[in-house]
Amino acid sequence: MCFGHDGERALRESLEKKGASRRGVLRGAVAGATGAAALTAGGPALAGTPSVKRKGRGPREIRDDLISIQLYTLRHFMTSEDNIKLMLDKLAGFGYERVERAGLYAYTAAQLKSELDARGIWASSSHEGISADAAALNKKLDDANTFRQKYVVVPYLNSASKSDWQQWAEQMNTEAATARGRGLRYGYHNHAHEFTIDLGGGETPWDVLTSELDPTLVHLEIDLYWAYTGGVNSGAADPLQFAIDVIRSAPQQVRQYHVKDRHGPDAAALYNQQPGDMADLGLGVIDFSAIFDKHQVEEYIVENDSPDFAPAATASAGFRYLQGLEF
Repeated sequence: MCFGHDGERALRESLEKKGASRRGVLRGAVAGATGAAALTAGGPALAGTPSVKRKGRGPREIRDDLISIQLYTLRHFMTSEDNIKLMLDKLAGFGYERVERAGLYAYTAAQLKSELDARGIWASSSHEGISADAAALNKKLDDANTFRQKYVVVPYLNSASKSDWQQWAEQMNTEAATARGRGLRYGYHNHAHEFTIDLGGGETPWDVLTSELDPTLVHLEIDLYWAYTGGVNSGAADPLQFAIDVIRSAPQQVRQYHVKDRHGPDAAALYNQQPGDMADLGLGVIDFSAIFDKHQVEEYIVENDSPDFAPAATASAGFRYLQGLEF
């Protein structure tokens, strides 16, 4: 859902308009889920940023200080001041040096920053809805500056109208120009419906966004689960390659990843989950090494909207998985 927005529902609605069955939305397409191993890691790497470390001339690894977590993952635990502090203590203990905000909980921006500072954690990014007016834009940028963030990211938009997507792209360009003047990078975060809604003639919202968002102002935060799922539900022969092509073909820079896995056909037997459900990192089928080999980013953000076991376990497993991943 990514900060309170129902990406699964948006995807389901887009597919139902095309006549796809409800059964085939996320639970089906098991063949697509098992296709992750089909892509080899060869070929030229995309232009990236110095976000990895090497073991001499050996495999690359993600730097620990670039591993983050979307706090929305932890929302069901962070329901009181005591629990928020306890979870932040756990995140610091797991090794997290940064997080992506999803609101302020019971705090002001300054108060939450103080709690994070006390644990050596930086809120480097936040999910912020498109602004209703100039005052709302200034408020979210003021908060971002309080945290000394690097990024602000629009988490979700949904419409079957092309004109809506065009207007949103225009507004995001305007907001991004203002954000740049405040020292902030402005991004857009995808779900799957951007790839499956037909706006007419086969044009999708992703086509509109990538053609109309100013690449000098707006970057992309690619949610890898949703990009992969978009491939599954678009009928791509190889959903992993579909996700890589999303990254490769966009005129906008891909600066951030949401790293979220997807359960395969054995999910029910092993984890009491369903094929296609979101998975804790390492329990699913997405070949992240193949993706990261092609394109590295500035921030790798752990996320699972519905943790397989418990929020703290998702956070711990996610950090350890990314910390040990080689590509």
